Amino acid sequence: MTDPFAGLARALWVRFETYHAVTYFTPESRAVTDELGCQGGWMGYFGMRAAPLGAVDAATITSAFYGFHPRRVARAVPDAWRVASPARYLAARLSGVDKSLRRLLGAETLASGELAEAADLASSAATVASVAGRPMAAANQALDSPGATHLRPWQACTVLRESRGDGHIAALVVAELPPAQALVLFGAERGIDAEYLREARGWTPDEWTAATSRLVERGLLDQDGAPTTEGQRLRDWIEERTDAAASGPWRELGTRRAERLAELLTPIAREIAEGNEAMARNPMALDARTALAVAG
Repeated sequence: MTDPFAGLARALWVRFETYHAVTYFTPESRAVTDELGCQGGWMGYFGMRAAPLGAVDAATITSAFYGFHPRRVARAVPDAWRVASPARYLAARLSGVDKSLRRLLGAETLASGELAEAADLASSAATVASVAGRPMAAANQALDSPGATHLRPWQACTVLRESRGDGHIAALVVAELPPAQALVLFGAERGIDAEYLREARGWTPDEWTAATSRLVERGLLDQDGAPTTEGQRLRDWIEERTDAAASGPWRELGTRRAERLAELLTPIAREIAEGNEAMARNPMALDARTALAVAG
């Protein structure tokens, strides 16, 4: 029997991922890390996203983020912590988010009762999000919630997306898909341009080819690089396990309140997606603009 809360988990993910993504992928977020002294966008990304963990080393970040090649992380860390402390990265990312949301959401939305209600519901969900065995979720959940109405749902959405992400990584580990193989199989199934995905995560052409060959040997890709029946079955299992592992907050919230949050976040996330190019093309294969337009 299909778990309705797993379905809610996937529907809500599109919405809270869109809200969260302003953290890194807007002109405002890049500007605040440039002001810190970061050398390039990746240093700012790793610094802001890893900051809740403290000044951890490159190996820890590579493990927690999973898909990035260790070289890409090592180019930014530990230099990122010489540029600024984790506390300063946290302050910078909140400033960037504040500026981004003020631009992307009109004054009417920022002052709306719907946003305030969404903030309360999202915060309730984030409070009960699972953090056991989920380091990124635990570190973000431990942060103080900002007071501003438009920043409270951002903080909640960040906890929820990291909790879901930690659960997704657990599914990949159980599936015995190391990072490069996980990316190749995902890209093949979702039709993502291989060069784009490879470069986005820092793998060399030879490493990508080796991962592809291993997937062919495992019977997960055919000789043309398309998922086999077994490969598609494994991809389906991973997504099902990710949704199931992310269903806890919505089960606690209950169907009525979870559906109300989805209803409230739909037009808000649509506003954000329309103004944020990262929600049209990204390594997650999340076309938020289309998904939220269909949501009506």
